[in-house]
Amino acid sequence: MTPPEAPAQTDAGPRAASSCAPGTPVRLAMLRRRSDFLAAARADKHGTSAMLVQARPRGDGDSSVRVGFTCSKKVGNAVARNRAKRRLREAARLVLPALARPGWDYVLIGRREATAARPFEALKDDLAHAVRRLHARG
Repeated sequence: MTPPEAPAQTDAGPRAASSCAPGTPVRLAMLRRRSDFLAAARADKHGTSAMLVQARPRGDGDSSVRVGFTCSKKVGNAVARNRAKRRLREAARLVLPALARPGWDYVLIGRREATAARPFEALKDDLAHAVRRLHARG
């Protein structure tokens, strides 16, 4: 028996992204392990003026969408890198749930000066364009 203040648990909870129909927005999980980033680096990639997007299907049967973010020291000091990653995270949060394919990993890599300086709507458009191009290839 659940306490009265606890919401009733259903099978379609917020983490039930694996049971979603195609085209249904999915919840994004974060890539954390270096090996996942290296596997994405060997996969297909598409560059835009503001970022480089790497994507690969995992093929492990898990239908979650995972995303990782990285910026090298070429982007600038820690403040500049963190700002660029924050902008990439927000763009991914807004764009990827509608365009990402279940069971895929995505890595967004910030570019020097462009990621932080590009208007946010253009940054989102760049991400959407890159994801569409990657899915069109394979």
